[in-house]
Amino acid sequence: MATFKVVINDTKTGKSYQKEITGTKANSLIGKRIGQEVDGVFVDLPGYKLLITGGTDKDGFPMRKNLQGARRKKLLLKGGIGFHPTRPGMRKKKMVRGNTISADIVQINMKIVQYGPKPIEEAIKEGEA
Repeated sequence: MATFKVVINDTKTGKSYQKEITGTKANSLIGKRIGQEVDGVFVDLPGYKLLITGGTDKDGFPMRKNLQGARRKKLLLKGGIGFHPTRPGMRKKKMVRGNTISADIVQINMKIVQYGPKPIEEAIKEGEA
């Protein structure tokens, strides 16, 4: 059984909300990729559309959009997600996770693309109750 911490970013207000997803809703997110839109029903937000923007696995390695699949791999990076160079032209091999959600992922980052009928604060509180 998969369990995910989903961090939902509200781009209008700049606030982020965290929800814990377990069971069949979590299993339905397995196989989705960074950049895909998902229905808000998967994270107890009916009427909302969410865009998957990234995440991290159980060991803290970040997901990277340009690495296909759900595997971990060492890539030679010159910047971006997983590596921030301290001087110009610097490159380094770093371990990153692929762009597909698997059972090894712990945190999934999403942002709201389409808002539902209720404000986000009310919808989050209803899902917790």
